[in-house]
Amino acid sequence: MTAVPGSGATWLDRLLRAGRTSDRDVLLDVLALIALALLLMATGLGLRDPWPADEPRFALVAQDMLRSGDWLFPRVGGDLYADKPPLFFWLMAASMALTGSLQVGFLLPSLLAGIGTTLLVYDLLRRARGREVALAGAFVLLITFQFVWQARQAQIDGVLCFITTLSLYGLLRHVALGPAPGWYLAGWAAAGFGVITKGVGFLPLLALIPHAILARRGWPAPAHGLRGLPLAGAATLLVAIGVWFVPMMIASSAGGDLLDYRNEILFTQTVTRYADAWHHHEPVWYYLTNVIPALWLPLIALVPWLWPRWRTAVRERDTLVAVLLAWVVIVLLFFSLSSGKRGVYVLPAVPALAMAAAPWLPELLRARGPRRLAFVLAIGLTALMTAAAIYFAVDSRAAARIVDRDLLQPVLPLAIVAIAGAAAIWLLRERDGWLAYAATLGILLATAGFVVYPRIDADRSGRAFMARVEEASAGVAELGLVGAKEQYLLQLRRPSTNFGHARWREDAAEAADASAWLAARPGRALLVTRAALEACFKGATAVDMGRENRKRWYLVTGDADPGCVERGDRSRARLYVPPNASLNTDG
Repeated sequence: MTAVPGSGATWLDRLLRAGRTSDRDVLLDVLALIALALLLMATGLGLRDPWPADEPRFALVAQDMLRSGDWLFPRVGGDLYADKPPLFFWLMAASMALTGSLQVGFLLPSLLAGIGTTLLVYDLLRRARGREVALAGAFVLLITFQFVWQARQAQIDGVLCFITTLSLYGLLRHVALGPAPGWYLAGWAAAGFGVITKGVGFLPLLALIPHAILARRGWPAPAHGLRGLPLAGAATLLVAIGVWFVPMMIASSAGGDLLDYRNEILFTQTVTRYADAWHHHEPVWYYLTNVIPALWLPLIALVPWLWPRWRTAVRERDTLVAVLLAWVVIVLLFFSLSSGKRGVYVLPAVPALAMAAAPWLPELLRARGPRRLAFVLAIGLTALMTAAAIYFAVDSRAAARIVDRDLLQPVLPLAIVAIAGAAAIWLLRERDGWLAYAATLGILLATAGFVVYPRIDADRSGRAFMARVEEASAGVAELGLVGAKEQYLLQLRRPSTNFGHARWREDAAEAADASAWLAARPGRALLVTRAALEACFKGATAVDMGRENRKRWYLVTGDADPGCVERGDRSRARLYVPPNASLNTDG
């Protein structure tokens, strides 16, 4: 990268170290990217428990696998969990076992996936376009908000992003940079492992369609037409899927709940969920208006400068850029056409977009317009934090109104971000606008990890609430939970019974089954929501346990409504026995 004329070398110029291509420099690049990734992704690691909505559920599944040794059929609180295939849970369970810690282990797969995705982007770009382009592409990917944020969450999509990028990497190593048949087969294998991570893991294979069309039209395609390789790829895909699918099919043929699980995960949670989702309904343009403009910053802000360059690349038959852009479009179309949408679903498109932009990033990172844009984004983020700090300082109850309870007075963390961000902006100035933005983002994420996480974790995770419940129920022989979310099961230190939380039943329906269970044996108590209390326990002794998760909770002892007892089905009760306490909390 050359410096801006008349301005001297910027810090970004020095970091990119243009012109050097030795193995030593590649190693230094990799180490620098890992260090930057850790600064952005790993701050706060080990300082919090799993947080709702998804993390406690996934942690429970992983803990159950470690305790039971059943790696084929995920379970939550005793119930079979058919929403997702098991590979992500395998990784989380392995991380917990290796680290001996829930608070580190549950986040480790996402962190490693984020680092791995960054290095895949760097390596493919280095082989295709050189070190300077590779560093610029990996750098912009690392400061794209959705990408770095998901690496800090224990959600499947971060790991899926790595697997889909690995699949795309393997395919493109062969069809765009090849021939490399080994990597081609690895791409198919990764797609198979993507399927048993989340059903949509096959999507990278769709990139072969635009590549085949372009190859037939005479575009450069060094490995096109190698006979028998697509068939071998398909076989590799099936073998990867079969690692879980075959033993699951054999085991579930015994019938009962296992057969129900098989039907649920193969049909309801795939075809039905895609075509007729039962939640997260959003319009077809949702990603274009609600996700991409904000969460793909600053990468998406470069599109006005990139668009004419992409058009030129297509006219000049740049196969790699065209296939990458086509795959981004495929991902967006695929998820836009589904009735159920979440912002995180389109995350796998972000690395591909960064790679498609990368050939021109060395130029754009030093150009005045994009550099000024990055600087403005840094100022805007700092100004937003400053305004928020002032607002919360003036109105001491504002935080409680926003989060429904007084978890944290946010003035201190916001002030830290505002002051540190202002210092970074002043030191780096507009000529290093990109590093100013990266520094501001890093300060925000570090403050969240080191200051905010420890201060709100006990409430956010449900640990403080369940400690109160356990104290109140110390003299109770058996405890049942009605309408309880997974974070409460995760934080319990005693066995508990639940009544189908994994089936997403209404509290009132669970209450009838819980009534039958309560009446069957003395010495039992139930933790219930207000809705369940009013449905079946109006006359019972109830201790108000306070408000949590936007619901009012009560500890119920005594007699339930006789009508509820008669309607209830005790067979729905599921006993959950927590694992060793060291896997539940680290302190």
